[in-house]
Amino acid sequence: MLDPITDALTGVTADEATAGAHTVAAFLLDKPLKIVVVLLLCWIARFLLMRVIGRVATGIATGAGKLGGGRRNGLLDSSPLLNERRQQRAETLASVLKSTVTFVLGIMAVLVVLDTVGIAIAPFLASAGIAGVALGFGAQALVKDFLSGIFMLAEDQYGVGDSVDLGDASGTVEAVGLRVTRLRDVKGTVWYVRNGEILRVGNQSQGWARAVVDVSVAYGEDLARAQEVLQRIADQLAAEEDWQPLVLDAPEVWGVERMTTDGIVLRLVVKTAPLQQWAVQRELLRRIKAVFDAEGIEFPLQQRTVFLRHDDRAPQDRRPVDPATALAPRPPAPSEADVAAENAAALDPGARTRNP
Repeated sequence: MLDPITDALTGVTADEATAGAHTVAAFLLDKPLKIVVVLLLCWIARFLLMRVIGRVATGIATGAGKLGGGRRNGLLDSSPLLNERRQQRAETLASVLKSTVTFVLGIMAVLVVLDTVGIAIAPFLASAGIAGVALGFGAQALVKDFLSGIFMLAEDQYGVGDSVDLGDASGTVEAVGLRVTRLRDVKGTVWYVRNGEILRVGNQSQGWARAVVDVSVAYGEDLARAQEVLQRIADQLAAEEDWQPLVLDAPEVWGVERMTTDGIVLRLVVKTAPLQQWAVQRELLRRIKAVFDAEGIEFPLQQRTVFLRHDDRAPQDRRPVDPATALAPRPPAPSEADVAAENAAALDPGARTRNP
């Protein structure tokens, strides 16, 4: 079985064997070595990028990557819901970035390996360019939605459980995706909003909130006394054990907000924890009503001026209008030309006889 191979090797001279060995060595040291180097560089780049992404995700999860920096609130940092939200946001961003890095480096490695072994990659690049142009025109809205979703997650504009105003829709966020955001309004309607169509975000539950209470009093009341009572009510609520964790700062009475036709509006504000401003506002309104009634402070009523017309005619002189007479046809009113002609004829009676 080995005789053909032995005969072939017997006929090979030393120079031919040396040349063949150089050819094999050149092949092994050229293309395979380049391929190994390319794959090794791609693996090292992926490893380093994964480490960077992991550090960024850890910073986001711990709150260190908060947009704008600034002093953090201990009450908010200790919230389990906020910590879970940060963790989910960090995991989502890390997953997206890691998948993108792996895909890009894999495509680059494949193209370099194909070029190394002698396969022309120009057709692949041309096809990729055509596909990119088609994607840019046909799926630009989809790409816009995904990019907007990534930036929203990275900047922590809102998260699950936040009360937001997105312009066309407002409510509580139930899910945040890379393409759409789902929220439910106060009536229970579920809204699906594309991330690329969100031009502004009003977040009512990020960092802290403010309960704004406008109270109207009658014009005859003592404003200084009414403001003192409002301040006392708010301070008592903030000092209670049940409400103290929800109030982040001392309540303030800002004074007269506006003057209406019915009364004077006083404004009371309280800085609260996120999503707690409505509970604090309702409790303040309940207490204000009870204390104002006890203190004798009057709430204004709607004031209207009514004019009464007196008809001195006797009832028998008020004859009802006949419907047939009211609906009877009437000739059209004279035009301006007819009125002018009648006025001219009245001033010059001989005009009609002179003008046939």
